Amino acid sequence: MLRRLFAYTLSILLFLCFLSSGRAQQVEPKLQSLMEQHKAVGLAAVVVKNGKIIYEKSFGYKHLESQTLLSPKDIFRIASISKSFSATAIMQLLAKKKLSLDDDVSDLIGFKVRNPKYPDVPITLRMLLSHRSSLNDSRGYFTLDSINPAVSANWEKCYNDYKPGTKYQYCNLNFNIVGTIIERVSGERFDEYIRRHILEPLKLYGGYCVDSLNSDLFVTLYEYDRGKQTFTPSEGAYAPRREEIRNYKMGYSTPIFSPTGGMKISAGDLARYMIMHMNYGKSGKVRIIPKKYARLMQTPVAPDNGYGLALTKNKNLIPGLELTGHTGSAYGLYSTMFFDPKKQFGFVVITNGCVFTSDGDTTTLLKKAINILYEEFIK
Repeated sequence: MLRRLFAYTLSILLFLCFLSSGRAQQVEPKLQSLMEQHKAVGLAAVVVKNGKIIYEKSFGYKHLESQTLLSPKDIFRIASISKSFSATAIMQLLAKKKLSLDDDVSDLIGFKVRNPKYPDVPITLRMLLSHRSSLNDSRGYFTLDSINPAVSANWEKCYNDYKPGTKYQYCNLNFNIVGTIIERVSGERFDEYIRRHILEPLKLYGGYCVDSLNSDLFVTLYEYDRGKQTFTPSEGAYAPRREEIRNYKMGYSTPIFSPTGGMKISAGDLARYMIMHMNYGKSGKVRIIPKKYARLMQTPVAPDNGYGLALTKNKNLIPGLELTGHTGSAYGLYSTMFFDPKKQFGFVVITNGCVFTSDGDTTTLLKKAINILYEEFIK
C-alpha cells in the first residue's frame, strides 16, 4: 500500500515537473523577446503559487563589462520594496505594544516633527507609513538633518501646504524616519534588527549593510543615457558608507542604511519574503507578524488611493485583477513584487537596467513580464 502511494505521489511530482518545464519552454522566448525590446541588461523572474516557488529564472547579464551572466543567487538593491521590511518591523513592535500607529512622531524621533502651517496637528506613525504625513523630499532624505529644526534653517521646506493626514504624497523621507523609530524603540541598530527579526527567521540572505554581505553577489545596476544610448554602471548603488558607520549615532544616523530603499536581496529570497505576506504574516511554521497586522499593512488607509502601510493595491498590472505589493526604482534598477493573497499567487520581477518607453512609463517591461508569467503559469 505504501509502495503504491509512493509511486502515485512520485508520478504526480514528475508530471508537475514536466508541466512546469513545458511552460518554461514557452515563456522564456517571450521574456527574452521582451528584454530585447527594452534593451534590458538582465532580468530575474519568479512565480509563486500556493505558497511555493514554481518558476525561477535569470536572464541576461549581471555585469555588462565582463559579460558575467545573471544567476538566481545574485542579489539586487531592490529600492522601494525595502519600505515593506520597515513596515513589517513596525508591525512586530506594534504587536509587542512598544508603540502605537497613532503615536506622535515627535515623541518617537526625539525632535519636533510638525508641519509649520499646522503646528497643532500631530504627525503620526500611521501617516508616515501611508505617505500622508505632508512631508516631501525637496530637502533630501539621506540624513535627518534636513528636517531637524535644531540643525537645518530650511526645515520648514520639508513640509507641504496641506494638513497632515488629508492627502497622499509619496515621500522617501517618511521611511527613513520610520527606520530611525525602529532603532530607537527596539534598541537595535536598524540593519541588525531587520536581519535578526525578519531575514533570519525566514532563512533569507540579504540586508541593508553592504559590508555584511558577499559583494561578489551584487548585481551591477545600470543607468541608461538616452542621448549617448549607452548604459553606465551606477557607482552609488552599493556604497558601503564605512566612514559614516564608524561615526554612527544610534537613533539618528539610520538613513545611512536607507530603510526607504536599501535592502539587498535575491529575487528568489524576495519571493520567499513575499510568500510570508501572501499568507498574512506566516511562512511555513514561522510567523513573522500577527495576521491582523499583516492584513492592516495590506489595507488602503484612505479611499483616494490603494496605499496601505508600505503595501499598495494595484488594478493595472493584470486586467481584471487586484494585486497587492510594491515597486522600486533607483540607480537604473526597476523592481516589482505583487501577489494575490486570496488566489495564492504572486510575482517578483527585477531588471538591473533597461530602456523604458518614450512616454516615460518605467514599469512597462515589468508589467509585460508579469502578464506573460500570469498567462503561462497561473491563468
